[in-house]
Amino acid sequence: MDRQGTVAMVIVGDRKGLVIPPLKRERQTGWRLKGLRLIHTHLNAEPLNQDDLMDLALLRLDYIAALETLPSGLPGHLHGAYLLPQRLEGRDWGFITIDHVAHLDMDFAAFVRSLEEELARAGHSGTEHDRRERAILIGVTTRPRQTAEDSLLELRELARTAGLNVVEVILQQRQRIDPRFLMGRGKLMELVIRALQMDTELLIFDADLNPSQVRSITDFTELKVIDRTQLILDIFAQRARSREGKLQVEMAQLKYLLPRLGKRDDALSRLTGGIGGRGPGETKLEIDRRRVRERLHRLAQELDQVRDERRVRRGPRQRQGLPIISIVGYTNAGKSTLLNTLTRAEVLAEDRLFATLDPTSRRLRFPKEREVIITDTVGFIRDLPKDLLEAFKATLEELEDADLLLHVIDLSNPRFEEQMETVDTILASLELSDKPVLKVFNKIDLIAPEIAQWQCRRHNGVAISALDGGTLRPLLTRMEEIIDRILPREQISSAEQDAVAEAMRERRDTGLLH
Repeated sequence: MDRQGTVAMVIVGDRKGLVIPPLKRERQTGWRLKGLRLIHTHLNAEPLNQDDLMDLALLRLDYIAALETLPSGLPGHLHGAYLLPQRLEGRDWGFITIDHVAHLDMDFAAFVRSLEEELARAGHSGTEHDRRERAILIGVTTRPRQTAEDSLLELRELARTAGLNVVEVILQQRQRIDPRFLMGRGKLMELVIRALQMDTELLIFDADLNPSQVRSITDFTELKVIDRTQLILDIFAQRARSREGKLQVEMAQLKYLLPRLGKRDDALSRLTGGIGGRGPGETKLEIDRRRVRERLHRLAQELDQVRDERRVRRGPRQRQGLPIISIVGYTNAGKSTLLNTLTRAEVLAEDRLFATLDPTSRRLRFPKEREVIITDTVGFIRDLPKDLLEAFKATLEELEDADLLLHVIDLSNPRFEEQMETVDTILASLELSDKPVLKVFNKIDLIAPEIAQWQCRRHNGVAISALDGGTLRPLLTRMEEIIDRILPREQISSAEQDAVAEAMRERRDTGLLH
């Protein structure tokens, strides 16, 4: 029945139970309860069972009631249940039992209105002015707990970068991952109730979900579900500014969506708009595979053109014989900040993951009057989506021309060694392992000096604070030494050297760096 007391549907089952068909989303404004209540009979004179409570939670019903049917055919007790705004003594639902239906005295409209008001207050407690989309992060893992917690911490940072309000983080360790739901049905039911109580409709899993898992979870919960890959793609869609970056992000998104467009699916219809639905995803969710493949083919041609244009732009640089240094590293390690401090550039640098996507090149002059090209690249991350890495190969081709790679490492991050391994693995996958690499340990102002000294000795690196230009002189010296060793300066006369040095000094700004 709906809230006006009209019978919306009649379902006939057998003595074992009944099957509830898919229910359309009755209420589109504010998402809490469904606006429907289920009234059914129990032929064995029993109270509400676990299946009833699961239906109450998963279907987000206003109320569920079971009417006992006595052997005489007359009605017995009436058992009712509703979802609580907050967990109470380990319970997520309240119960009302009446000895006979004739004794029912309940203003249901007032009751459910009061219930939704309490749900709204509980869900937005302390966040009345936060208008960001609310999300629950879920980790289901067979790995050690500490590893899983570190991964969820990174997922929280990704969510913050995407502009989400994370209201809950849930971690479940299992002996074996459920191939359909990842977690057990009981845990999934608890998750749905928690989402209702926290007034959120977005679930983000710290895993790569296959299309069948997304369909199963969305059908089971009626919530919007995205995975780690889709969250990263959404961040890239928000951050891409150049034509090249937008092309690459669109290609990655379409490759991700292609296997999920096999048939019309309610799971995908929940992704229109908001997180997980930006860029091409918002307009192409319902198109067929043929049109997606045609679009991918056109994108590949446009990226080939971009690649050719890059090759042309690199021509003068190569003819001048200027050495090229590329900055690589884990996202948010301080690469753009280092480029800004070294060259007085104005590249966007924020304390967020993937603050910059588009590569930026600037000239840098060493203290001994030698010029090089230094390039900032997109940051890496653990489990970087394969389609995204493939799409960004046009950008990462800059690394192939580099004479030296500066691997910037956030030494203040407790997981910096894992991040170093991630970057090394991605460089190996790009066949760049043979490039000279100088490890640059950043953010030494946030850690004990002896830690920085030990890591520098261990990896033959340099310790800096990218925000403090005064700490960069050892880095400049090491960079110049390596470049001179790889690409010796051309032999010119002493007079020519003096003339070049004098001209550079006249053009040089005051201070160590240009």
